[in-house]
Amino acid sequence: MSTTELTGRVAVVTGGSKGIGRAIAAKMLRDGAAVVIASRKPDGVKAATEELAAETGSEQILGVVANAGDPAQAADTVEAAMTRFGRVDILVNNAATNPHMGPLIELTESKAAKTTQVNQYAPLVWTKLAWQAWMAEHGGVVLNIASVGGLIVDPHIGYYNATKAALIHLTRQLAYELGPKVRVNVIAPGLIKTELARAVWEEREDILSATLPLRRLGAVEDIAEAAAFLVSARSSWITGQSLVIDGGALPLSIGVDS
Repeated sequence: MSTTELTGRVAVVTGGSKGIGRAIAAKMLRDGAAVVIASRKPDGVKAATEELAAETGSEQILGVVANAGDPAQAADTVEAAMTRFGRVDILVNNAATNPHMGPLIELTESKAAKTTQVNQYAPLVWTKLAWQAWMAEHGGVVLNIASVGGLIVDPHIGYYNATKAALIHLTRQLAYELGPKVRVNVIAPGLIKTELARAVWEEREDILSATLPLRRLGAVEDIAEAAAFLVSARSSWITGQSLVIDGGALPLSIGVDS
């Protein structure tokens, strides 16, 4: 469904060339916003920008090649948004990485540093840049994309989950510090059918779906619809909140394999 409630607004979406980020960008374009997507791979940015323009019928899209964990590239992206569109009303911190799978005790310093830089520190960097460029004077909305993993225990991605738990806390802190000018909220998705998570769900979709009250895995559109609500005026009295979207899984399991 498309609306016009974001007409005149400008959104920056990190990790916006695929998966959840791409779906959020598409939804915001359909709702009237101008959108800047940032992602690491030039080919992916080019393809996503062209496809989103065709799918939504909007020419108000700009693709920028940027590693979310690089502060200089983050600054270049926000500057590009200001140059092209003149404002940054919405920031979606969606980009994330997970270079380590396995027990925490086997985690290397380099992989820990990369995970922390992208998942935990980068959202703060991007928020600071958006604040300085536009939001401090004019207001705005920041939406962080964490994970239900930040609320549970998992035997395989414990450090990734720790950075997502930190992001949930940073959301509350930023909501306190940046209010009333800027609202800051966070979505914690469960298992979503993305390419990134394909190895987890592809051969077990029926089994995994059967464990959920809603009997299906999540789609990227489920997150995009919630994101559109949280960045719109409809949620004008919501800040510092965490929205879990996981098909009802969280109350039933702590995420530890049997």
